[in-house]
Amino acid sequence: MPRFVDRCKSGRLAVVAVMGLFLVAQPVVAGENSPPPAEEPQAANDPFEGISRVTSGFNAVVRGMIIDPLVDGYQAVTPDPIQEAVSNAVSNISEPVTAVSSLLQGDMDNAATATKRFIINTTVGLGGTSDPATGMGLEQREEDLGQAFGASGVAPGPHLVLPIIGPSNFRDAAGDILTTLANPLPLAAKAASSGINYSNNQEDIKSLTAGALDPYVVERDSYEQNRRYEINNGVVPLTAFPEFAEDEEDKKKAP
Repeated sequence: MPRFVDRCKSGRLAVVAVMGLFLVAQPVVAGENSPPPAEEPQAANDPFEGISRVTSGFNAVVRGMIIDPLVDGYQAVTPDPIQEAVSNAVSNISEPVTAVSSLLQGDMDNAATATKRFIINTTVGLGGTSDPATGMGLEQREEDLGQAFGASGVAPGPHLVLPIIGPSNFRDAAGDILTTLANPLPLAAKAASSGINYSNNQEDIKSLTAGALDPYVVERDSYEQNRRYEINNGVVPLTAFPEFAEDEEDKKKAP
């Protein structure tokens, strides 16, 4: 769903966000290139739930009254090849952010891949409107500063729901603000990419919360779980199940 628009209102907002980010940061230790350790079931960190529920309801109204009709109109009047070209061009703009974010994580392979993809698709791919890099075996794996912070051990902090943008948290919002301060173009591309992804998966996204008893909780938990999945590069950590103490009779029967 379209979650990202220009988040930088002022320099003061950036300072406050970054300060909040490091106030809630907690170290996480994980071995390099190894599956994440088993994690305990995580309680929702949502101290702003009351405000977030109001904002989430507002976003749902905006989606239904404005965004969905725009998406339907875009799909109706835009030929598939042009939609694909727009999607490729928008995706290409995000490659420098992926390269820097991967570099901050020490992921030299993905940083090099993103750099090569940007050069090839910008030149041979006619400004990124086509994707010859994928045909050359250079598969895209997008990264952003929020993921780089998370991989470095920065905790997500309190969950947020931002107007129009949608679900986020202190860590991811701070990363987007810093990206915008450095160069607003990649974040504008990210907003456009989110719109395109929403356009391509509109029905699936709607069905996610359609039958839920509490759509807000489903949306919140889905966002946080997806971000953990992205930070771990698709490696799903094991769940640490609680251990139940055996009674004395069971201990005696045990071999």
